[in-house]
Amino acid sequence: MVDTVENAARTSEQTQPWSELGLTADEYDRIREILGRRPTGAELAMYSVMWSEHCSYKSSKVHLRRFGEVPQTTPNGSTLLAGIGENAGVVDIGQGYAVTFKVESHNHPSYVEPHQGAATGVGGIVRDILAMGARPIGVMDPLRFGPLHEPDTARVLPGVVSGVGSYGNCLGLPNIGGEVVFDKTYLGNPLVNALCVGVLRHEDLHLAKATGAGNQVIMYGAATGGDGIGGASILASETFDATKPSKRPAVQVGDPFMEKLLIECTLELFAAGIVTGIQDFGAAGISCATSELAAAGDGGMHVELDRVPLRDPSLSPEEILMSESQERMMAVVEPADVDRFMEICRKWDVLATVVGEVTEDDRLIIDWHGETVVDVDPRTVAHEGPVYERPYARPDWQDRIQERTTADLNRPSTGDELADTLLTLVASPNLCDKSWVTDQFDRYVRGNSVLAQPEDAGMLRIDEETGLGVALATDCNGRFALLDPYAGAQLALAEAYRNVACSGAEPVAVTDCLNFGSPEDPGIMWQFTQAIAGLVDGCQVLGTPVTGGNVSFYNQTGTQPILPTPVVGVMGVIEDVTRRTPVGFGGEGDPVYLLGETRDELDGSAWADVVHEHQGGRPPKVDLAHEQRLAQLLVRASRRGLLRSAHDLSDGGLAQALVESCLRRGFGVSVGVPTGLDPFVALFSESAGRVLVSLAPDAEDDLAALCAEIGVPLERLGTTTGRTGATLEVEGQFSLLVEQIRTAWSATIPAALAS
Repeated sequence: MVDTVENAARTSEQTQPWSELGLTADEYDRIREILGRRPTGAELAMYSVMWSEHCSYKSSKVHLRRFGEVPQTTPNGSTLLAGIGENAGVVDIGQGYAVTFKVESHNHPSYVEPHQGAATGVGGIVRDILAMGARPIGVMDPLRFGPLHEPDTARVLPGVVSGVGSYGNCLGLPNIGGEVVFDKTYLGNPLVNALCVGVLRHEDLHLAKATGAGNQVIMYGAATGGDGIGGASILASETFDATKPSKRPAVQVGDPFMEKLLIECTLELFAAGIVTGIQDFGAAGISCATSELAAAGDGGMHVELDRVPLRDPSLSPEEILMSESQERMMAVVEPADVDRFMEICRKWDVLATVVGEVTEDDRLIIDWHGETVVDVDPRTVAHEGPVYERPYARPDWQDRIQERTTADLNRPSTGDELADTLLTLVASPNLCDKSWVTDQFDRYVRGNSVLAQPEDAGMLRIDEETGLGVALATDCNGRFALLDPYAGAQLALAEAYRNVACSGAEPVAVTDCLNFGSPEDPGIMWQFTQAIAGLVDGCQVLGTPVTGGNVSFYNQTGTQPILPTPVVGVMGVIEDVTRRTPVGFGGEGDPVYLLGETRDELDGSAWADVVHEHQGGRPPKVDLAHEQRLAQLLVRASRRGLLRSAHDLSDGGLAQALVESCLRRGFGVSVGVPTGLDPFVALFSESAGRVLVSLAPDAEDDLAALCAEIGVPLERLGTTTGRTGATLEVEGQFSLLVEQIRTAWSATIPAALAS
């Protein structure tokens, strides 16, 4: 009888309107307490999307505050012009220029509808950058999928790649970098993270706030449709469950040509000086734009919802408020400037409508056909949602997985075995050629891409005359984060930092996209808190401010969470892009050196994963002080023109770095085994803080002196060889034709997706 009563109560709760919108009973009660009455349907819709995990960060907010401990001054002495809490962080890069960059997730929509989910992920992050007053100039895409040969990966991967490529290509934005990673935990939970970078002059900075009573509120861009309704509150804020198809609402539909018009129109509006506040429409749609603009301003807002242009006239007020239709913006404009605003929008064939005005009071009032359907304090919607201190605890299995080291695994010992291992690894999905993906992206449109995939970092020219540029890299090894989330997050930070430095740019700032499973699992929350602590402590040592980012929870189907995946993006500044350093060997007869120290660190490595399907042990040690010195060395060596190439050592170790450095331009190499190391450890260890470099023969003494001055270990490995009949030779062990390696490396993804 008790079970019957409990089941009836549970069923009754699940059928309540607030429950269907993703709210809990306690959250609904709090809304009633805030309002002092029962909420209208429109108010309930607004609170549900704005209080969702995706929009309110209610499970992560208490931990994200720790990023405030990181200094807000970049290593080159610049201060942030805008930081956490804005649409995107803005960094002064000198000469009157600033750069804004941010990475966000669009994971669940990209599983439901891969092409549109990924495309609108790109569109959303581009509008975040645009809303800061910047011209978007490039994108990146850290992507993760299930095993390459799984049927569902064959469904998801091509759609995601086409979505990312077509949207960015249509916008004329070069795709300069990212990652493509495969793991069984991402099956049913692909990660589609999108980064955008934009440039602006200091005086062009715009913020999202509604000020000035009587100023007009204008919606412009695409008309509002029924796509994406409930995306933030349900799709992105709940674990997938195959038994609940109703929890998978329609994914937004993107129109990149409309977005291109929106970009150019917005930039002209900024240039005309007639925008006092601006907000893009992303997750939560009109609910977000109105409440956040009003909450950040000095008054309230009154909106006539029936003025909103609709693609579907049957939409209810609740649906209009929750719609996540793409390519829309909201601006606050002084009355005297409205006509000029509309004129510019007409020029670009962009629909624009005055939907309301800024008011003197502190209320957000929304009317529908003469009836008030929303009357709230906007701060309670946008900033004062629930904050949960979820329980977290180190999971019982953490000790067991760390005890499962690679010490007892069979290691190759002969030259032939080492050669076979190298060929096996270079053909594995995570180390093979990704050009099937990257060739679908335009990497050089607009003519300012200086480095792009498959380089360690993407680089863009900012100023034609001086050569000022920026470099960006994103990284994360989820296997390392599983073994130790604190160290794993720092390894992600260190690798992105090192990749930027390899290009010759000085790393100055960080963004992140923290992808985890359900926050209702104490073990997942422990992983999350450890990753936050690792990033905070790491950024404090490196002196790199965190400019903003994104948290994506509920990345799991049923009880299977993804690998903890704290993706870290690092941005660097280079004074002259002509001094950049590429990845590939650039000539014959160049000395080849290894910077940094190699240790027997194979736990969590690509070798353990691919050859033995082994997961366990402890990740490589992180020495952030060494990473700082190494970056300093790479930047100074680049400025002095000492390096022909530089490539960081990460997945696959020295062997993979040698392979990729040969394949990039077709030169061979002959190297010895570093002094005192077992050949297997030397080739396949994944010790952090290492870089493979080649240099002109007359630069060896200068590099050695610089390493001694800064305190970076180096060892001469060998010399590059010619292109004709090029080989990768490890003296005393094996010699492989570069073309034989290329054949193994390049066949994997096309073969898997051929059908």
